[in-house]
Amino acid sequence: MAYIGREPQIGNYQVCDAISVVNGQAAYTMQVSSTNVIPESVNHMIVSLNGVIQKPGSSYTIASSTITFSSNLATGDSIDFIYLLGNTLDLGTPSDDTVTGAKIVDNAINSEHYTDGSIDTAHIADLNVTTGKIAADAITGAKIADNAINSEHYTDGSIDTAHIAADQITEAKIADNAISEEHLDVTAVTGHTAETSIADGDTILIHDASASALRKMTKANFVSGIGGTNTPTFSVYKNGDQGSISANTWTKVTTFTEIFDPQSTWDVSNNKFTPAVSGKYFIYLTMYVTLVDGSTSYLAIRKNGTQIIEIAFPSGRTTAGPIQLSAIVESDDNDYFEFYVKLPASNSTVFSNGIQTKCGGFKLIE
Repeated sequence: MAYIGREPQIGNYQVCDAISVVNGQAAYTMQVSSTNVIPESVNHMIVSLNGVIQKPGSSYTIASSTITFSSNLATGDSIDFIYLLGNTLDLGTPSDDTVTGAKIVDNAINSEHYTDGSIDTAHIADLNVTTGKIAADAITGAKIADNAINSEHYTDGSIDTAHIAADQITEAKIADNAISEEHLDVTAVTGHTAETSIADGDTILIHDASASALRKMTKANFVSGIGGTNTPTFSVYKNGDQGSISANTWTKVTTFTEIFDPQSTWDVSNNKFTPAVSGKYFIYLTMYVTLVDGSTSYLAIRKNGTQIIEIAFPSGRTTAGPIQLSAIVESDDNDYFEFYVKLPASNSTVFSNGIQTKCGGFKLIE
């Protein structure tokens, strides 16, 4: 229809990419920035061929993004330009920073239009977010800073056993004298006097002062000792003679074979005892060695490479015989112990001789 007054001067105006003429070809694809474009109609475009504006619908037609001239073009012809007017009422894409807040309908912008991270504290008028603005169960653990919640934020009774991991309550968290008989998971020893025995299955409580704790003990481990089990423990013996020992030189005793080592504390490769549990240990060493008349033989135990105890054996015999050393030593969980011998003659030998050359040990107390 005709317009009253001036025709609108707005539209989605675009100039198509340059098109190279192909001899004998009438149809060509229209593109803008290498993307196919479809004009509103033949009347919404201006086409110039060889410097002459072409008549829409007569000199050319369009189908989708293809323009077809009324006759084949030839080498030397030039499509000067194809100017797309678009729909004259179509604003197209507004220029950057041209749309003001007044041009946007109230409540027209929601979260789907926000760019991630675009809202910062400078654009929040009131930082006091009230609970009315937060949906139930909307704050996840990822939104809470580490160590931000302390006891003042807990609701009384909110921490139950389901939220306490196994073995998490330590002795330090239990008040002195806070555990009474009603809380002990033990079998009461009743009907017994000092003269009667403790029956199998009965349980008693012993206070272990060294551990500042109560130990629940059955008849079996009460009989074996109040101090608890004597582990770690080990016993090994030499499975071959160790000859050619240099005279008067401390020599590490090696090539032991395990008799028992339930806690794997004997390092077979390096011939040393590695308790890995702090405590006081009884350790012994028995050797069957060459004895030299009038000379002295020595045994020693080293802790972390340092000699901590040794013993000398004066001898009046020239035959082979046993010498022995035992000691109570203290160990941290990262200490280790090795066994050494010093013999007076260069042809001295530590014999395997069955299991007469052996060493072992076990934990006494913590």
